[in-house]
Amino acid sequence: MNSKPHTSLLYDFYGELLGDSQKQVVELYVNEDLSLAEVADILKISRQGVRDSLTRAEKKLDEYEEKLGMLKTYRERTDRDARFRHKIHEIRRSTDDDYIIETLNEMEDLLKGDDPDGV
Repeated sequence: MNSKPHTSLLYDFYGELLGDSQKQVVELYVNEDLSLAEVADILKISRQGVRDSLTRAEKKLDEYEEKLGMLKTYRERTDRDARFRHKIHEIRRSTDDDYIIETLNEMEDLLKGDDPDGV
């Protein structure tokens, strides 16, 4: 089984491609952080049934990521953006030129507009 944070990220990208029962298992186990036994009790199925459904869902999510690479692309973009922001701050600390500082501020605003979280 994948780690919960990894599965949660994959689910954010590809969850709508799963069947309803698999979505429900992932939602409860990963996003609601319930135990396998708690999920089994809620869904009225065996603990092993929950585990099997979760394993199949994780396999599908991994296959979608392998084919589409949306999480990889997202991570690369956020890493690139973090490095870019770091460079902006380095330049800002090294200058007192108003034009350069204003341009850096505009560049940061552009990055915020590109980031749906605005972070």
